[in-house]
This record gives sequence, structure tokens and C-alpha cells, in this order.
Amino acid sequence: MESIYALAVLIASGLIFSRLLGKFKFPDVTGYLIGGILIGPSVLGLLSQDQVKGMEVLSTIALSFIAFSIGSEMDLRAIKKMGSKIIIVTIFEALGAFLFVTASMLLIFKQDWAFSLAIGSISCATAPAATLMVIRQYKAKGPLVDVLIPVVALDDAVCIIAFGIASFMANALINGESLNIATMVGKPLLEILMSIGLGAVAGFIYSLIAKKVRNDGENLSFTLAMIFLVTAAALKLNLSGLLTLMVMGVVITNVGHVNKRYLDLVNAITPPIFVCFFVLSGADLNLTNLKSVGIVGIGYVVSRVIGKYLGSMVSTKISGFDQSVQRNLGLTLVPQAGVALGLSLIAANIIHGDHGQYIRTIILGATIVYELVGPLLAKFALKRSGCIEENA
Repeated sequence: MESIYALAVLIASGLIFSRLLGKFKFPDVTGYLIGGILIGPSVLGLLSQDQVKGMEVLSTIALSFIAFSIGSEMDLRAIKKMGSKIIIVTIFEALGAFLFVTASMLLIFKQDWAFSLAIGSISCATAPAATLMVIRQYKAKGPLVDVLIPVVALDDAVCIIAFGIASFMANALINGESLNIATMVGKPLLEILMSIGLGAVAGFIYSLIAKKVRNDGENLSFTLAMIFLVTAAALKLNLSGLLTLMVMGVVITNVGHVNKRYLDLVNAITPPIFVCFFVLSGADLNLTNLKSVGIVGIGYVVSRVIGKYLGSMVSTKISGFDQSVQRNLGLTLVPQAGVALGLSLIAANIIHGDHGQYIRTIILGATIVYELVGPLLAKFALKRSGCIEENA
């Protein structure tokens, strides 16, 4: 009974607040997060802390769908046509955020290496939804849009791999283990390779069996069964569920020659799951903790933006992109939501001590800031680059 009540509150509050904030042109995810904060134990208490923790399985399911969707929409043939320039830009903008955030945490805010590396890796992630909504709303076209779309498609893949390495190193540091080559590279690399291997095998198995499904009902049921099975296998083997599901999606899309109808069916059922995920993330935000991380949180927000902007500007310049792309790409990469929130939840669960929860609180607070200002910065950048009309 309580679980059904909690589920109803989650979905209803997400819809209500996204609709209210939508009147002020804010993205839906902002409404979900703020709705979650208000109904959570820190404000109105419509959901208790136990109820929030008891529904974490929804977050795990949502993350699986997010990763699977990212992989399924990654057309390697289209990326190959664009050449190495897009990969260079993606690596540089992600690396810029990682270096600036990690360095600021270490040098300015005097945080330890474990915390700094973990939160630095999460800073790589970009949420494309808010920016893509602005592109669609104003029918933006031009060189900046042509670069932006493939960069955000690759960005989350880079972030997931970086987090896998950083979280492993963070735990080694917290536990007092020596950081030799095996610790820094060997074990994380093995985990990443095993995750990729499991995802690839699952993708090939899916492709073989999917050809035998008879209708949409069977197609959806089989796809869900595979997503849940692969998620469970990754958790059991202590592998990255996000990376495994993403690779599975990539293999199905690029190797399997499967009818893309499966993706339409999955996308049709995921909206309420994503609503629950973002509302739960907001409800999990402890406002008391938010006060204690205030200055560090501001430092994270600012240093990530600087890193993204400079990394984008340098990489687009050396890659020979138009000046309008050089000046504006970084501003369109400011939003941060789904993958970052998911990684912060994983950090809270797997990174020992208080570091994980500390990171979770900072990322939740930063996400709200980014989702409020991100669309405005994206519109400004697209207008300044000439991709949308001046009077838009």
C-alpha cells in the first residue's frame, strides 16, 4: 500500500511541477527535481527517507534505460564519416572539465584525492536534452549544431569510462592501498573490458533472437527481459551496468541489423520511469547537507563550466572548426542531469566513507543550477553563432 502511494506521489508531483515550471520555459527535468525536493523528507515530508530509499530499484531501472538508449542512438557509421575531429573535441571538452574540477577541489577547496578524482570524473557528463529542446524549439541549423549533436552523443560514453577508473582509484585511496600501475590502470581496465565484453555478447544474442519475434508485444517483452537480465548480471559481477547496457545498445544498432522498432517501444514506456528517477533524486537531496557543501558546490559549478568552455574552444580551434563553433560550443555543453545524477547515486553506494554522499549532494544541487541556466546559455550561444534568428 505504501509503495503504491509513494509511486503515485512521485509521478503526480513530477508532472505538476514540470507543467508549472514549463510555463517559464524551464526543461521538464528541473520541475521533476524541484518537485522531488518539495515532497521529500527535507521539506513537506510527503515521502519519508525510508520510502525514498525503498524505491531505489526504480533508479537502477531508469539508469539501465538511459544507458541503453544512449548506446542505441549512437550510429558509429555517422560518427566515422565526421572523422577524428569530433572524437578530439569530445575528449578535450570532457578532459577540460575533469582537470579544472579536480584541480579546484584539490588546490582551492583542499579536498583529498579520492573525492577530487571521483567528482572530477562526473563533471565530464553533459545532459543533451535541454540543449536539444532549444535546437528543436527554434529550428536551429548551422555549423554549431552539426558539431554539437555528435559530441553530446559521445560525451556520456567518455564520462562513464572515466568514472569507472576514478571510482576504483578513489576506493583504493580511501582504503589506504598503494596506487601502483595495477591499481590505477590494470583493475579498472579489466572491469571496463569485462563490461564491454558482457554488453557486446548480450547485443549479439539480442540480435539473433530478436529476428524471431512476431509482434510489438513480444518485441517489447523480449527487450525489457534482456535489459533487466544484463543489468542483474552486471551487478552480480560488480561491473559497470551503465557501460554494459550502453555497449549492448551500440552493438544492436550498428552490428545486429535489427528493426529499430524496439527503440520506439522502449521509449514509449520510459517517460514515467524517468519522472520517478528525477523526482526521487530531488527527494534524496538533504537540504541540511546542501548548506554544508555550499562553497564547494559553487566551486564545482564554476570550474566545470570553465573547463568545458576552454576544452571546447581549444579543441575546435586545433581541429579547424569555424570561429562561431569555437566561441559557442562550450556554452551549449553546460546542462548536466541524467548520467551525472546516476553516477552520483552509484558514487553514494560504492565509494566508501562520507565521500559518496557528499558527491551526491553536490551533483544534485549543481544539476538544478545547470538545468535552470543551461537552456538560456544554449539559446544565447545558438543565437550568437547565427544558428537561430536574432529576433527569436
